[in-house]
Amino acid sequence: MKIAFIGLGIMGSRMAANLLKNGADLTVFNRSKAPVEALVAQGAKSAPTANEAVKDADIVFSMLSTPEVVEYVFMSEGGVLSAMPSNAIWVDCTTVNPSFSASEKAAADKVGIRFIDAPVAGTLPHAQNAELVFFTGGEASLLAEVEPYLNHMGKKVLHIGETGKGASFKMLVNIMLAQSMIIFSEAVLLGEKMGMEKDFLLNALPGLVVSAPFTKFKAEMVRSGEYDVQFPLEWMHKDLHLAAISAYEMNQPLYLANVAKELFAEANKKGMGRLDFAAIHKYLEER
Repeated sequence: MKIAFIGLGIMGSRMAANLLKNGADLTVFNRSKAPVEALVAQGAKSAPTANEAVKDADIVFSMLSTPEVVEYVFMSEGGVLSAMPSNAIWVDCTTVNPSFSASEKAAADKVGIRFIDAPVAGTLPHAQNAELVFFTGGEASLLAEVEPYLNHMGKKVLHIGETGKGASFKMLVNIMLAQSMIIFSEAVLLGEKMGMEKDFLLNALPGLVVSAPFTKFKAEMVRSGEYDVQFPLEWMHKDLHLAAISAYEMNQPLYLANVAKELFAEANKKGMGRLDFAAIHKYLEER
């Protein structure tokens, strides 16, 4: 199959590279050119526009920043959906809210395009090492057509249910991820105030059964004070905002997740948006 990949940021560039490693016939497009040039050197073809990239594609993967960007690139008049061949498959790996995912499917249906929502669990190292977990929503028969390519980019594909269910599950994962990082940070900071050594806390706390496993890796960022981006803090804030929208639509309170959202908003406002989301520790430490 001919594959197109739109959006080559921190995650998308690594995902596309893994498709190439597995022999995919791949055309790529990105607004900035550096990641395109890197992938062309690995065997990809490039296109001058997103529409040109998808014109012959059987499957189009997208990994963009926000629902608004997805809407502009794919769903606006003359956008990517209008350039895709009839009956092609659009797999959106962007983290979006479930109601937006439903609007993606509706827009795709209008022009005879098949749609799957497939957000991912993982950060830069997982994308680089093909260790992502895909949360998918859509028809099982449609997923079967794209699953071999998802397996080139990840270690597990979970079919959560109908369209939008992949996006729904990603909301749950990210509100837990954000709050767990805050809880870990508060525990470390309190421990220091009570006279415990920071290194001891960073070594001991992540190994406890009450700790989220990912804190073992984020502890090293906290230890060094270097928050090289794997998952940008600004995107965590965005994802918490999307979860709040979903909760509003479902008439479901989100007490603690909304507190987390405001903390990430403040950290973002303080200029930490392009650091890794673990920099919420730096923000709390400096308050």
